[in-house]
Amino acid sequence: ELYGDEIYLNQVKGRKASIGSNELELNTYLDSIKDCMKCSLGESRNKIVLGTGNPDADIVFVGEAPGKQEDIQGLPFVGRSGKLLDKMLNAIKLNRSKVYISNVVNYRPPSNRRPTEEEIARYLPYLNSHIEIINPKILVLLGSTALNAIIGSEVVISKARGKWIQKKINTVEPWIIASFHPAFLMRQPEQKKLAWIDLKMIREKFRTRLLLRSSKNILIQYLMSCAHPTCLKQKFYVK
Repeated sequence: ELYGDEIYLNQVKGRKASIGSNELELNTYLDSIKDCMKCSLGESRNKIVLGTGNPDADIVFVGEAPGKQEDIQGLPFVGRSGKLLDKMLNAIKLNRSKVYISNVVNYRPPSNRRPTEEEIARYLPYLNSHIEIINPKILVLLGSTALNAIIGSEVVISKARGKWIQKKINTVEPWIIASFHPAFLMRQPEQKKLAWIDLKMIREKFRTRLLLRSSKNILIQYLMSCAHPTCLKQKFYVK
């Protein structure tokens, strides 16, 4: 099997899995761009493919562009590569209700070719706005197209994968890691061991974020319980 270890990513207690504070804003934004015909890709498409998953997710996965099945269903990663992505998510105890998934380009390129630089440049503002609304703590770039769109064309996936960087995207600044696209892993199965390393790094980063958030919430609750001046004086020797 691709992934053998057991990983547990427990959600924050009380956090909604599918509906949250970002849903209305995200749906309003997606509705505003669903009829976009910015380039020739829109002329040959069946459906626009925007995103799917939890609009309040801490983790966002970004791929390249829709394929045939995605174009038919209007959802990202529903073909063969999507099935592998589901296995990758399941390996770290995640699923599509706990993450958000999108692509750099929202229409299927003819014959599943790689999007051109011009097409990427036209659709990148949409992706950036997508990310800004969701405000994830972790952004996973699947493949070289997503990597080059977000980080820059001077880097290659084989050298960039498995490394954390933090970069500002509009007004948000998620931690970013690149890994291989599931479609590439199907063509090069020997690279799955490196993808597994990347997934374990994502697991550890996510665990750290949960621990920090939990500690912060405990501290806030403690301070709130001691909000009375008399209590503060007794607890912290405030004069």
